[in-house]
Amino acid sequence: MSHKQVIKTSNAPDPVGPYNQAIKAGDFIYCSGQIAIDPALNEITCLGDIEKETVQVLKNLAEVLKAGGAKIEDVIKTTIYLTDLSNFQIVNKIYGDFFNVDNPPARACVEVSSLPKGVLVEIDCVAFLD
Repeated sequence: MSHKQVIKTSNAPDPVGPYNQAIKAGDFIYCSGQIAIDPALNEITCLGDIEKETVQVLKNLAEVLKAGGAKIEDVIKTTIYLTDLSNFQIVNKIYGDFFNVDNPPARACVEVSSLPKGVLVEIDCVAFLD
């Protein structure tokens, strides 16, 4: 018997490939990487603007978490993918404001050569529901 549940919301963009927005497995929610697609328009309206992209990515993640019954405080691990680490300080500031909680999640941040649709940032996360 499988204890996996697909998490899907129209308040975050549809996947751009053969994957789900998130999967709930036991007490964990594994959120796929989000990019700066505006779910209302199904397009990227801020391509190339690292600040606006980061804000949209985090809004998308929040909506996926909400659809799974989680909140920002439940996030235990994130991974940030940047096409240029010189954008780290900008992303870090926005990320810090977003995860302004007593115990922010563990995190990795890596530079990658490219991301889907030419975006500058992608973020995924894992949340624990206790």
